[in-house]
Amino acid sequence: MSTSSLLKRKLRSILTILGVVIGIASIVTMVSLGLGMQKLQLEQIEQYGGLTSITVMPDQADVVTSSSHLIDDDTIETFSNLEHVELVSPVLTSSAVLLCGKYRDDLYQLYGYSLEGLKALNYKFSKGELPHKGDSLKFIYGNQLLYDFVDAHTHQGYYETGKLPDIDLMNDTIFTVFDSENYNESTASSSYEPDSEASSEESESSSSTKTPVKKYIIPAAGILYGEGEDDWYEYSYSVYCDIEALKSTLKRVYRNRAIPGQPTRKNGKPYKKWYYTNAYVKVTDIKYVSEVQKEIKDMGFDASSNSEWIQQTQESSRSLAAMLGGIGAVSMLVAAIGIANTMMMSIYERTKEIGVMKVLGCELRDIQALFLFEAASIGLIGGIIGNALSFLVAFAINKVSGEQTCYITGWLVFAGLAFAVIVGVLAGYFPSKRAMNLSPLAAIRND
Repeated sequence: MSTSSLLKRKLRSILTILGVVIGIASIVTMVSLGLGMQKLQLEQIEQYGGLTSITVMPDQADVVTSSSHLIDDDTIETFSNLEHVELVSPVLTSSAVLLCGKYRDDLYQLYGYSLEGLKALNYKFSKGELPHKGDSLKFIYGNQLLYDFVDAHTHQGYYETGKLPDIDLMNDTIFTVFDSENYNESTASSSYEPDSEASSEESESSSSTKTPVKKYIIPAAGILYGEGEDDWYEYSYSVYCDIEALKSTLKRVYRNRAIPGQPTRKNGKPYKKWYYTNAYVKVTDIKYVSEVQKEIKDMGFDASSNSEWIQQTQESSRSLAAMLGGIGAVSMLVAAIGIANTMMMSIYERTKEIGVMKVLGCELRDIQALFLFEAASIGLIGGIIGNALSFLVAFAINKVSGEQTCYITGWLVFAGLAFAVIVGVLAGYFPSKRAMNLSPLAAIRND
């Protein structure tokens, strides 16, 4: 009977349903804009170090004078045993000079991670892959490292000339000087001759120092993903490698000498064990990041993460989504008034029919359910079409913007549909109560 009533008044039903369609499409699209912005912000945070990662630094006051509150293998083990910690990797930072033909790069962001840590970073490769266990030292280059190379004679690079050096990081021979301090001293007092120096793997420095400066050929394991100068990531200007291979190489380079960055005793001699620049801690879930971070701080270490940034981002995104949803809800309010108006008109037109049903003994609740079902049907049909329309609008916005500005989730579709039905039922409730309260005799006499 409800379906038949809706079909008899096609134009009125279509116009009422159209109001619901516009209301639901507005709400879903507006909320999806807020969700899309939140998703884009979280992806950006991911590029700055991850959502579930914590960077642990030693107590800076003790770095040079003693070994207390520094990060060593025992500290790494302690972090690994904390609850909710999935993985811990020591991080060793070093510097080097990269040489290829006439080009040079003073590299200050050489990071050694454990192989498990490199894998946990989840970086994408445009070429190559991660090193394997047991491999000799191999470098993973950031996607924009070439922008840092300069002509050793003119000291000009891409940012001065607008041209990238003709270097193939994967296949060209690139010499690495780890003892950059002595190398810079030697080159400062003599002219740089790239052709003669590039012809052998190692050479001696000038007579101003007795320590020979060696060059090493370090093969490339891979190049991280990125396209062009604007495609920047947290790793873009860095070089990564296996920490064990890096430690072995640095021991050879600085044999019987203190390795730069490693703490020394009061007499200047280095400690026998390694101390790391920082530790990379990966937590099982984002909700435990703050808890683990506090535990590490209580041990006397500096610990930083993106948790505060994430929390602020989520709060602002929720507020934005609520505000946009409220704007869309205004359209749904107008649609609810339209449903109520349609139901009232239907009752006026069917007064005699209602009176006949009452005289025949129809339950009052059945009469109410008849009109509630009509109102719910309008909401359901409008909700389905409104969701479909919101997908089309979101697709168009994403296509124009070039990124996922609108993000429609499954729960959002379901919530929009449920909201449309609930609004329909609520809008039809008072008209249905009026139908219940009609006097049977008065209704039958009605013309």
